[in-house]
Formats: sequence, structure tokens, C-alpha cells
Amino acid sequence: MLKGILAISGQPGLFKVVSEGKNNIIVESLLNGKKMPAFASSKISSLEDIAIYTLQEDVPLKDVFKNIIKKENGGKAISHKASTQELTNYFAEVLPDYDRDQVYISDIRKVIQWYNLLQEKELLNDDEEVEDEEAAKSEASEDDSKK
Repeated sequence: MLKGILAISGQPGLFKVVSEGKNNIIVESLLNGKKMPAFASSKISSLEDIAIYTLQEDVPLKDVFKNIIKKENGGKAISHKASTQELTNYFAEVLPDYDRDQVYISDIRKVIQWYNLLQEKELLNDDEEVEDEEAAKSEASEDDSKK
């Protein structure tokens, strides 16, 4: 779902990895489609590696996005420009046990903004993951039948 999608510190929006160079990667902006190099000196975060603090354990960002997809039936979430109160209430519905001391309003705004951008670009499909899970299950059942 989030493979190859990056956030680059100091750059607006999200980026998709297009190719890799010797000392950099070439990324394409999801906002305007422009391609540019991203160097190792930039603070680059893969959305796959991001998790949200909860009172129990960290929840991967993809699971938070899945919760929003369920809540919105695959549609857009509220605006990331909504009031602080609206955003915190909304996020509490999506992830009830998020850690209110460690997850700031700026984090919530970013998650909502990222979700809406990925939803708009139709990059939030679970098809690949469902296929991967089915393949893993069928391999496990084949292994069981060989025993």
C-alpha cells in the first residue's frame, strides 16, 4: 500500500520513488508530478516505516490509513485544515487509544493530509496486500499438506 512512497523533510507533499542513482534517488511529487533528485543528506522517511504512538504499542501508518478507509468507506477524510478540536476528535475515532502526549496536532494534520493525497491519487488500495496474504496462506497450507 505504501511501498515506495516517501516524505522528504522541507518539501511539501509526498513523493514516489521513480529510480535510483549512485548518490541519490529520483522521486516524483504526488502534488505536481515534477521529478527531482533526493540526496542522502535530505531527511527522507518511507511511509512504510512510520508508526503512530498508542498507549499499548506503535500502530503502523498503513493500519491507521485502513481505519480511515473503513470510517470513510474509501472516501476522503476531513480537511487537515479543520480546527484542532475537530481533528483530535476525528483521530480519536480512527485510533481511539493514540497517545495524546506523544502524538501532536501537527502529526495528526500530516496523517490526514497524507491520507487525502494518497486517496485522491488512488494509491490506497489493499489489493496487493490481500494477494500477498492469500499467497502466504496458500503456501502455509501447502507446507502443512506436505508434512
